[in-house]
Amino acid sequence: MPEIGLTLVLLLLLFALLGSGVWVAISLLAVAMAGMALFTDAPLGDVMATTSWGASNSWALAALPLFIWMGEILFRSRLAEDMFTGLAPWLNRLPGRLLHVNILGCGIFAAVSGSSAATAATIGQMSLPELARRGYPEKMMLGTLAGSATLGLLIPPSIILIVYGVATEQSIARLFIAGVLPGCMLVTLFIGYVVLWSLLNPSLIPPGEPPMPLRQRLVRARSLMPVVLLILGVIGSIYSGIASPTDAAAVGVLLALVLSWHSGSLTRKNFVDGLLGATRTSCMIAFILAGAAFLTVAMGFTGIPKLLALWIGELQLSHYALLAALTFFFIVMGCFLDGISVVVLTTSVIMPMIEQAGIDPLWFGIFVVIVVEMAQITPPVGFNLFVIQGLTGIDILRVAVAAIPFFLLLLLGLALVVVFPEIVTVLPNMMGS
Repeated sequence: MPEIGLTLVLLLLLFALLGSGVWVAISLLAVAMAGMALFTDAPLGDVMATTSWGASNSWALAALPLFIWMGEILFRSRLAEDMFTGLAPWLNRLPGRLLHVNILGCGIFAAVSGSSAATAATIGQMSLPELARRGYPEKMMLGTLAGSATLGLLIPPSIILIVYGVATEQSIARLFIAGVLPGCMLVTLFIGYVVLWSLLNPSLIPPGEPPMPLRQRLVRARSLMPVVLLILGVIGSIYSGIASPTDAAAVGVLLALVLSWHSGSLTRKNFVDGLLGATRTSCMIAFILAGAAFLTVAMGFTGIPKLLALWIGELQLSHYALLAALTFFFIVMGCFLDGISVVVLTTSVIMPMIEQAGIDPLWFGIFVVIVVEMAQITPPVGFNLFVIQGLTGIDILRVAVAAIPFFLLLLLGLALVVVFPEIVTVLPNMMGS
């Protein structure tokens, strides 16, 4: 079929550009320009200008830099240290003991960060030295951190869900709410695995701390209150309908600044560093989104997505076969690109297939994010693996091997979401449209 040949030409061009080190956004723009120039008569300059501006001039996109800034502020605060202080006394009796600090700490920080890499770096800086000092096995320390940090992509407010919502014109508030139950499910699977492993290998878990009186544990738990209030302020305001995601992001930044100031970690240097870090990350994502929007329109002019969707339809794949093929495709893509690039790069081609197959785009957004989570701990470009290698100096292959059980747990979570789609859709349906 001609469209298959055309698709292969453009894909080869794209991978050649990415492989040569060209920025993702520039690669997307170049492929879009090549597609339009070679295979259409549309005015290239006009289309690129209007599409890039339209992609950048989106009110929903305003939440992105705010949530990124919130994560940067908290990354430089004492939040992780306070979480360890508050969580540790309650986990001494649970099989696996302080290994669960990685899982619960990542789950909590994911709910106020939105970034997988920031979650891995923040919790890892706090937990790994403490766990190593107490003699916990290296493989479980690294695995629980690598796997649990991926929750930063799924548990709202998730940066990648904002990107997906903007790229596919889905409600960001509904996507956020849809990510809550799958995120809790994955936390439960991770905790269950650590409990089972600890029961099977009791000699590898160091003895617990001396029992702490309930009163003292409650006093320690007070250090969790600021982050709980922050989560309630951001997610609660969205779920209750009081605030849009953009408004909630502004609330989150304000609360994060207050929290950082209250803990004594809000200095002029931290404030400026956080602002500059958020600016760099936001500009990178916005540039990629502009390139992806132009590629989407260019693909529309060439007719590739529609023809591919019809071709997929003619194959008469079942939903499960189509989702299995897409899972493999996204994992392979995730071996070479970061999660945001994977989402924006594939949207223009994948979404017509999804619509043709009658799959709910809201549900598919959570499906994609879980698959991208798996790619975060897959060599050679698993971002979480790089972050943990940078923290510990341990060879990236050792980190990747330690993360394999959590990759398989994410695969199990993905299967559960496919078999029981209500895990994703029940809360958004309760919320209404």
